[in-house]
Amino acid sequence: MRADGRADDALRPVAITPNYLDHAEGSALVRWGKTWVLCAATVEAAVPSWLEGRGSGWVTGEYALLPRSTATRTRRETQGLSGRTQEIRRLIGRALRSSVNLKALGERTIIVDCDVIQADGGTRAASITGGFVALALALRQLVDAGLVDQEVFGQPVAAVSVGLVEGKALLDLCYEEDSRAEADFSVVMNAAEEFVEIQGTAERRPFTRDELDELLNLAQRGIRQLLGLQQRVLRG
Repeated sequence: MRADGRADDALRPVAITPNYLDHAEGSALVRWGKTWVLCAATVEAAVPSWLEGRGSGWVTGEYALLPRSTATRTRRETQGLSGRTQEIRRLIGRALRSSVNLKALGERTIIVDCDVIQADGGTRAASITGGFVALALALRQLVDAGLVDQEVFGQPVAAVSVGLVEGKALLDLCYEEDSRAEADFSVVMNAAEEFVEIQGTAERRPFTRDELDELLNLAQRGIRQLLGLQQRVLRG
């Protein structure tokens, strides 16, 4: 048993509250164990300059840790973004773009802000999983208004962390497990069970192909559960 009593292949309790904010076109509060992330989608009637005139839209993500989301205060990034923040923002953007037909979106940009209220591991997975719900709600609003066609929706996406801790393959690492992991991965998949992105590294020792396969199988099972949760939330 793990420190919080979970089985090795169990997710922490996950709850997604849709439409959490009054003003955003789409929003969701994700409570994933002790990790809480607020996701908000904003629709803008413009695209980056390099996309102008191409009849295609854009989806991008932004990410930030609130100062006391962590055990000690995290400084606000007022002097430029850290490499970690930039990398996570790009990951969120790539993951969420994969779930949208950008041509059907037209020349619009959707920005999904993911602000970590409390961090206990898995913040990028929570941002992508909750960010998809916020994005889907914003797209639904555009469809309902007759501004875009239903075909704007692609395959839903979700993400989860997996890792090797003391030789065991574990699903959904909390911070304490992540800090001790011999190898850890962030895995993004869609509802067609296709991989969107796999980020992984050996932290303390190299891993074998068999261990990698075991971790990816764990991630696949966890993401199936998360995709089911997303759809239940979106159905209301």
